[in-house]
Amino acid sequence: MLMFQQLPSIYLHREPVDFRKSINGLAIIVEQQLSLEATDGSVFVFCNKSRDKLKILYWGNTGFALWYKRLEQAKFKWPTQSEDECMRLSEQEFHWLLSGFDVLGHRQVKGLSYS
Repeated sequence: MLMFQQLPSIYLHREPVDFRKSINGLAIIVEQQLSLEATDGSVFVFCNKSRDKLKILYWGNTGFALWYKRLEQAKFKWPTQSEDECMRLSEQEFHWLLSGFDVLGHRQVKGLSYS
């Protein structure tokens, strides 16, 4: 399934967020904390505190969409060394993240098997 036709910008919010937040709460983080426009078509990636879940927020032609991904046996390798609240990902890094790979080191997350 093709989730996005075109990815203008992909932003990873480094700090964990409360996963009770949905579209409105995440859009507020984008606009107030990151000072970015939530409706420009960019993709915003958020992680929970235990790093086993992702929420991906983006604006489509007709409104917001929110994707949710949960790892069953592993944790996402999340960048913690940067001082920036947000880091920009390439499309390839975004696909690596969704496939269970470390975005920074390009290593497969332990505990996952691919057929």
